[in-house]
Amino acid sequence: MVFAGAPIDRADHLRGNPEALAALMGPAARLLRLDGLAPVTDEDGRLTWGTLAEADPAGELVFLGLLDGQACFAPVAPGLALQPTPSMMALWQAMDRLTDPELALYGGAKMLVDWHARHRFCARCGHGTDLGKGGWQRTCRNPDCAAEHFPRVDPVTIMLVEHDGDLLLGRQPRFPPRSYSALAGFVEPGETIEEAVAREVHEEAGVRVTGVRYVASQPWPFPSSLMIGCHARAQSRDLTIDTAELEDARWFTRAEIEAALAGDRSAPLTVPPRRAIAHQLLVWWLQQP
Repeated sequence: MVFAGAPIDRADHLRGNPEALAALMGPAARLLRLDGLAPVTDEDGRLTWGTLAEADPAGELVFLGLLDGQACFAPVAPGLALQPTPSMMALWQAMDRLTDPELALYGGAKMLVDWHARHRFCARCGHGTDLGKGGWQRTCRNPDCAAEHFPRVDPVTIMLVEHDGDLLLGRQPRFPPRSYSALAGFVEPGETIEEAVAREVHEEAGVRVTGVRYVASQPWPFPSSLMIGCHARAQSRDLTIDTAELEDARWFTRAEIEAALAGDRSAPLTVPPRRAIAHQLLVWWLQQP
């Protein structure tokens, strides 16, 4: 699963120890080179690392963990929240030749750096916040508040909906021509994963589902989500499409999905690339008896 399996020891036991963290910030420490939120790669398209001497003294450093025994940090550039957010296309171009372990390491770093850039002020009282626990916390500077804030991810359900051996897939207007994917949506406050799946499928396609089950998950750093892959069974094939959410939704046969995954240009659809959990869910579904 792309963006999962980062080859780094997160070293949680060091985060709350300022003396231990300070001891790690020596000449041997590594700094992940970032251009804002985008990775800086070498001529082979691989991640590049520098030393802490390269860090902007006006910025902040996030402790990523230990990699091969070396402390690794990522920079939060000053004013990063005010910089234009790179498009997903630009980020994918920058990540094009990263290995899967590098993608996982970079994805986690991007989520953390982006969170810090967007949480400079306390959500409770509005005062400024300071980085703490090596970048795994921010604390309000107001002594009368002193609220602690922690990095968050947004849970998103993404689901394959099946009926009599066919799958329901949808497309948004921004998708490339003929491209279809699994339906997806954010988990709302007060919902279980199963309830979110059922609500989203009904809202987007007008279909009631039962038998929701978890399949797999994927960290998704655009900007900071956890994709929760599920499978559900539809009670009927009748569709009522919410055109504010989807441009189209339709049922596809096993043979059509097999052809699309094989790259058959005569298939009636194209499917998401390998890096997306939707692709992995389709592969998983074809392997089921």
